[in-house]
Amino acid sequence: MPEDSLWPLAFYVTAALVLVGGVLAASHWLGERHSERATGDPFESGVVPVHRARFRIQAKFYMVAVLFVIFDIEAVFIITWAVIARDGGWAPFIEIAIFITVLIAALAYLWRIGALDWAPAGRRRNVARDRGRGRGAPSGSPRAAPAAPASAGTGGER
Repeated sequence: MPEDSLWPLAFYVTAALVLVGGVLAASHWLGERHSERATGDPFESGVVPVHRARFRIQAKFYMVAVLFVIFDIEAVFIITWAVIARDGGWAPFIEIAIFITVLIAALAYLWRIGALDWAPAGRRRNVARDRGRGRGAPSGSPRAAPAAPASAGTGGER
């Protein structure tokens, strides 16, 4: 490759670097420099936050999101098949039947192992048993009465 054909690439890279450097320098020189109490606080959609953004999200929401994405992508395959179904004959029909059978088997497996349940199996059984006996709210629910402290001492021993 002759050296004469590389000068446009070198010019483009140089111009891009100068532009990026210029924008960064301009924002440094022209940007505001103040430090107030709320300077570093996030401000999203016109709402001031009321608590920290770092809190634990339960795994059940993650599982629902993952299962939604998986089954949503599989729906794309089924819709694509539906578009070409008449032109393909029996071969695409058999293939989609196998695909849907595998989907149903996967869904049945997820249901069987409890991946679609909102509460752990032990808690579900205890809640159902307690309600059957007329005990009211389970011990872990917010409506249950708070537990009394074990001792009124200094609190150092366990």
